[in-house]
Amino acid sequence: QVRLDESGGGLVQAGGSLRLACLASGLTFSLNSMAWFRQAPGKEREFVAAINWEGSTINYKDSVKGRFTISRDNTENTVYLQMNSLKPEDTAVYVCAAKTLGSVYITTDYKFWGQGTQVTVSS
Repeated sequence: QVRLDESGGGLVQAGGSLRLACLASGLTFSLNSMAWFRQAPGKEREFVAAINWEGSTINYKDSVKGRFTISRDNTENTVYLQMNSLKPEDTAVYVCAAKTLGSVYITTDYKFWGQGTQVTVSS
């Protein structure tokens, strides 16, 4: 009953920036942690960043620390991923995820998933 809709993907040159948004609808009152994952063709899905409801606890993949910032606006039921200093290796489909219970430091228990938005970084 939860729907996650991503937006903001596109084509950008290396060093550029993109801001992704994930709009949650449905039973959003029960959501706690929200996260971003990404997957490139032929590669495993990997965790990127997560944030709890209060915005007080955040977890990042090591390779994006200092470049990406996750945030959320609970009045709009939206989670954002600001991506700066993008690299070609950041190219992937970025997918929003959510769960009703669990730590942001546990990345294997997300229950709700969006369809994804394509991010392509050219060199």
